[in-house]
Amino acid sequence: MSIAEIQGVLIPFVGTSLGAAMVFFLKGEMRQGVRRGLTGFAAGVMVAASFWSLLQPALDASEHMGKLAFLPAAIGFLVGMGFLLLLDVLTPHTHMDMQDEGPKSGLARTTKLVLAVTLHNIPEGMAVGVVYAGWLSGGADVSAAAALTLALGIALQNLPEGAIVSMPLRAQGMSKAKTFAMGALSGAVEPVASVVTILFASRVIPILPYMLAFAAGAMMYVVVEELIPEMSEGKHSNVGTIAFALGFVIMMVLDVALG
Repeated sequence: MSIAEIQGVLIPFVGTSLGAAMVFFLKGEMRQGVRRGLTGFAAGVMVAASFWSLLQPALDASEHMGKLAFLPAAIGFLVGMGFLLLLDVLTPHTHMDMQDEGPKSGLARTTKLVLAVTLHNIPEGMAVGVVYAGWLSGGADVSAAAALTLALGIALQNLPEGAIVSMPLRAQGMSKAKTFAMGALSGAVEPVASVVTILFASRVIPILPYMLAFAAGAMMYVVVEELIPEMSEGKHSNVGTIAFALGFVIMMVLDVALG
């Protein structure tokens, strides 16, 4: 792998680690309004990234199919959604809202929360990997700047995810060092998923449009199943909505201006 690829696949992991490091600076449980805002921001970034960084290149790469150019994007998107649905069904985990839990049940749910965030980092790692593979192949109309932009966008939305993992663990009595490690490790699956995807995609260039759309579908599943319900629940829903718009616009600007 080139230096650019290594840097790209590690950037999202750095974002998760920085978010987990909030445990050293904040005391107690994260306030509900802050959680809603951070989750909404992450959702906005992922929705924008799914279209401009993944679906649009998939559509552009299929232009030679004429009126059927939508097929790779449509098929890949649906398969990506179905893949995450299957993971949700087969893997025991909890959703991201951790409110109103007692010490014992809360500790058990935080363990499942780490698993949930780890699982949901898989499509994000795949997204970064497939975009870098598209850039290297030259067959998916993806530039180096676009690949870097997606990596930066994923890192931005990983900041709240790292905090959402580490802060509840700290509130349950776990040490700061251990909660930071747990939060950071929840993002370690991303560079692994990125590398595996790069190695796989670089050998099957004809299906890159399908893989780009697959990553988009997987990311959108996370948004619809986890992030939007979390940001909309309770009296602070407006905070989540505003943060969603902010995250969406920032990622859109980054992708269009730099990609």
